Amino acid sequence: MSYPQLAVMNISHRYFDLEEFFSSASASGYTCCELWTGAMHLYVDCHGYDSLEQVRELSQRYGVRIVGLCPEQNNPKPWNIAARGNEARARTLAYFKNVVDIAAELGAEQVMVSSGWAFLNEPIEDAWGRSASMLRAIAEHAGERGVRLVLEALQPVESMIVNSAADTKRMIEAVDHPALKACLDLGAMAVAGDTIDDYFDLLGDDVAHVHFVDVAADGTTHLAWGDGDRDMRADLDRLVARGYRGVVSAETYDGRYFADPAAADAQVMAEYRRAIGA
Repeated sequence: MSYPQLAVMNISHRYFDLEEFFSSASASGYTCCELWTGAMHLYVDCHGYDSLEQVRELSQRYGVRIVGLCPEQNNPKPWNIAARGNEARARTLAYFKNVVDIAAELGAEQVMVSSGWAFLNEPIEDAWGRSASMLRAIAEHAGERGVRLVLEALQPVESMIVNSAADTKRMIEAVDHPALKACLDLGAMAVAGDTIDDYFDLLGDDVAHVHFVDVAADGTTHLAWGDGDRDMRADLDRLVARGYRGVVSAETYDGRYFADPAAADAQVMAEYRRAIGA
């Protein structure tokens, strides 16, 4: 049986420098990562971005390939894909073009995107239209740079635009660009009441990435494998059964991990190796 490759993310390493992340990831056995663009690790805005020399050097030195970028984009970050107003939309598009350019320069295959968020006192379809328009513009640039976008559903507390597998399919159809694919996030999936089969039944080969997180019975998501209540071995096997051959990223992100994120990353890798018999 061929299992997806497990990637690690730096999102819980925000109180450590970038070398600690790459070093600890390598020590735990990771060979690839999804790089979150927190300013303490890689600053990027609508005007430009930090030199990529250090990021590239660390990735090569520790043997941890960057497979994708996960840019900041949710409230209250300024880069809202459903932004309202010409100035805000221009800034947001410039930001995501910069992120796509970084991905291309680092040899990463993809950039994570969301639908953005709507104001609660406006019609949701107004924000939906703005989101689709922005995603199309970003996808056009991504296609030109040979980078794909992967659209992640958000939880209702984060956004009311794209929350489910059905919403994801509808948005991808609305954008109608080959560079836009889907990300299956186990946390958002569980909160929406969806299943892995729902995603593949609706989206098929458009499922191009997975955020592989444990989820507690109380709905807490982004947990390290073993800290929640999901049968993640069954999740992994279901992905394989549905023909998924991409990367699964351990998006371990909770305040409990900030003091020792490397331990959580190591825990996930240990559970993964146990599950696949490695």
